[in-house]
Amino acid sequence: MTALKGSEIDAYVGRPDAGRPIALVYGPDAGLVRERVEALIKASVDDPNDPFALVRLDGDAIEPGRIAEEAHTVPLFGGRRAVWIKAGRSNLAPTVEALASDPPRDCRVIVEAGDLRKDAAIRLVCEKARTAVALPCYVDGDADLARLIDQEMKAAGLTIADDAKMLLVSLIGGDRQASRGELKKLALYGHGRGRIEVDDVLAVIADGAALALDDVINAVFAGKPAAFDAEFARARAAGTHPDRLVTTALRHAAQLHRARVAIDTGRPAQDALREGFRGLFFRREPAVRAALAAWTTPRLAQVMTDLAETATAVRRQADLADALCHRALLQTALRARQKR
Repeated sequence: MTALKGSEIDAYVGRPDAGRPIALVYGPDAGLVRERVEALIKASVDDPNDPFALVRLDGDAIEPGRIAEEAHTVPLFGGRRAVWIKAGRSNLAPTVEALASDPPRDCRVIVEAGDLRKDAAIRLVCEKARTAVALPCYVDGDADLARLIDQEMKAAGLTIADDAKMLLVSLIGGDRQASRGELKKLALYGHGRGRIEVDDVLAVIADGAALALDDVINAVFAGKPAAFDAEFARARAAGTHPDRLVTTALRHAAQLHRARVAIDTGRPAQDALREGFRGLFFRREPAVRAALAAWTTPRLAQVMTDLAETATAVRRQADLADALCHRALLQTALRARQKR
């Protein structure tokens, strides 16, 4: 099996294996898909602008034999070649499978696709073939975003305060290229300052759309269904992925639960708040205090269970992610209005 994961993906993209010249790049993060496709192209040809070196094909507008023909073409003037195929609705699996059994020697074939089910034919072909690889591109988690922030800040010769990084992680994500764009904008703003602080993040990144994630969570745990509907739509329009919304809500419920348990055992509310929400951004404190007073420990425990199940379902059923996420968060908002 050649379905790569984690550091294996980065290693292959940075230095593609000549023995596996066929690469399927797919996933829900369109920005990360494009970033990896562009990196593979850069590593595979000398000049991406040379039409003889890089052949671009539309998967829905080509004859099946064209892919193999281009892949096996010997360059007239020498040099490295690559074939870049944008997959659409057409079934490219038989063509790619045939090519995998007779792979090109001096050409890399890159298939760019969107999110694919586990049983998608082209994904199964590339995962099983020894001459191909499947490179999934999932939405960045908090740890991925923290690494991305560090990379961009280091490249710009900047450092970033811990609280500023924590705030930044909560404001970006959902699309790798969009996140990089925001970080480059922040780095440009901080040029010459040496260190990025919270105020810099607020000035550059934390506009109304970027703060939509916190607004969704606040509305959910405050028990405001109507406000939740509006903020959910706003967050999705800003590019926040359903998986990120659910996992953020789950983390928030866990933090509330930890603080609530501490209060139930006799700890002062202020101490419990500090321990449960380390590094809490000051502008969110009133909403968190109100939620902490409204929720009970058993109800929070049940919410954690329900959201964890939803997070799993969202990852497994990408086509239903929006509906599953909205239903779970709306149910949580309604539960917040209960007295017990």
